[in-house]
Amino acid sequence: MCNSHAHEHDQGEAGQAGAGRRGFLRATALLGALATAGVALPATAEAASPDRWRPDPESRRFTLAVMPDTQYLFDGPSIDRAPVEASLRYLLEHGEDENLVFLSHLGDLTQNGAQAEVDAISAAFGLLDRRGVGYSVLAGNHDVKSSTDDQRGATPYLGAFGAQRFQGKPTFGGASPDGYNTYHLFRAAGREWMVLALDWRLSDKGYAWAEEVIARHPRTPVILTTHELVVEDDSLSEYGQQLWDRLVENHDQIFLTLNGHYWPAARATRKNAAGHDVHLHLTNYQNRYFGGAAMIRLYRFDLDRNVIDVETVSPWILGRAAKGLNELERQEIELSGDADRFSVDIDFPERFAGFAPVPARAARPVSKVVVPGTVAYWRFDGHQDGTPVTGTVRDLSGRGNDLTLVTVGGGALSFSADHHPDQPGHGSLEFQGFKSPLKGAYLRTVDAAPLNSTAFKDGYTLEAFYRLPADWDPDHHAWSGIVSRTGTGGAAGKTADDPDEPLATLSLSNDREPQWAVRPLNQEGIATNWGQETPLETWWHLAVVNDGTHTTLYVEGCPVVRNPKAAAVGLTSVGLPWLLGGYEYAGKIDQILHGRLGDVRIVARALPVTSFMNH
Repeated sequence: MCNSHAHEHDQGEAGQAGAGRRGFLRATALLGALATAGVALPATAEAASPDRWRPDPESRRFTLAVMPDTQYLFDGPSIDRAPVEASLRYLLEHGEDENLVFLSHLGDLTQNGAQAEVDAISAAFGLLDRRGVGYSVLAGNHDVKSSTDDQRGATPYLGAFGAQRFQGKPTFGGASPDGYNTYHLFRAAGREWMVLALDWRLSDKGYAWAEEVIARHPRTPVILTTHELVVEDDSLSEYGQQLWDRLVENHDQIFLTLNGHYWPAARATRKNAAGHDVHLHLTNYQNRYFGGAAMIRLYRFDLDRNVIDVETVSPWILGRAAKGLNELERQEIELSGDADRFSVDIDFPERFAGFAPVPARAARPVSKVVVPGTVAYWRFDGHQDGTPVTGTVRDLSGRGNDLTLVTVGGGALSFSADHHPDQPGHGSLEFQGFKSPLKGAYLRTVDAAPLNSTAFKDGYTLEAFYRLPADWDPDHHAWSGIVSRTGTGGAAGKTADDPDEPLATLSLSNDREPQWAVRPLNQEGIATNWGQETPLETWWHLAVVNDGTHTTLYVEGCPVVRNPKAAAVGLTSVGLPWLLGGYEYAGKIDQILHGRLGDVRIVARALPVTSFMNH
């Protein structure tokens, strides 16, 4: 039998069929499968979906399916194709919902590599062939003579799953001359990805071939699949260590490896020669009920969230649910242990930057940013890091809302080349505010600025980019204003709530939550929009949009939950200046921003999200 691992099973199998199952199954779109009797669940998939497999190549969410050792289902006279076919049909049925881009089998398809066994699983994979689904297989130690490497020559396995099987598939890249190693290319999230499927044992020729394939695709991220690599949590087998030393460590494009062979499921993370994490996953369930029942693992990539969500399910057992599951089947319907259901955080642009850097977005000219209705636009590019701000900062809208420098307690304000990646201007201001004793510097509009008295009765859009440093401390830096309008509610004759608060302020709370607090023309009190906590050392874009009736706060183009439904018309004014980086209370400067502030734009109308500066 395959090299079993004599570790205690600590996954808590008996507790995996708990009360949360229905919520889990609903979340993974499996309730429909539960309602279908027997293996008939996926049997109609092909008839229901006759079109060829067409994943969305541009969607930033996609799924890679993984099937580990199926050997006990194809063992001499004990051949049962039903579990494998159930898994494959499930993938066909849910391929569109999942945006399934590829399936990888991790070897040990069969127990003995005998012709009848290979023929049986070959026929099962015909389900994918008929629909043109991209997939890879590789030889495990039970599919071939285990003492041989990829130069072993002809075998029943190679006769069924050699290069000839994949010729013509859009995902097939090629095979090594011996036929036991293949590579496959698929497009997802607008880029090319590779699955490098390697034999149970690589020869020197196999290593050379793999290196050549990677070198011919220098900007392509690589998922390496093989039969043996991780042996248990945080440990590699002897051969796995060789594979790491000779191939994985020095090829930064390999960011994820998948293997079977050992059990129970496990994970390891290692730093490669470039200093980047490589995630190494062992998945194998042949030791479980019904030889693992052809369980599949779903790797759901989400490039917007920079995460891979991983789940493990058994479509064959799901399909049997309507007939009533036995005790062991109830334990296996889905696995929820830490090694079977988890998330992997990967900052994909940063992780791939060493071999496929994302081109920096070019700065946009002022003319592209000053859209109709713009009443003020300030940007801070064109200066070297650390250059002090002096004189006047011009309003690039041409409306005369220029800014002048105000220093407090000997503080200073300087320019920085740092900026939000989607910011029009490639520069920012570096504020060094401190609460007690008050120190720093900020900007204010000149006394004659038209903006000082603008009431925005027909609506407005205010946008700003900001970034808080690692040393930001709520005791010293909370409630500083990003952009604010001076003058108090009391001075405007509006004494509800705190009359000493300014008439408008976009500020950051002690929990780094953006807050837009204003006195609209139609209200006595303060109307407040709240965003969520924004992490440090990250650039953020804020937009406050009023359509003449209601106000909505957006963080990175997404509306926040705490947007009031009450009508809010315009902004109250007593003709006093606006501040950048400063906040007044009772008519006196009270706090100064500690962080960086990028482009700021105010438009006298409601803009759609697609017209925000970060688009």
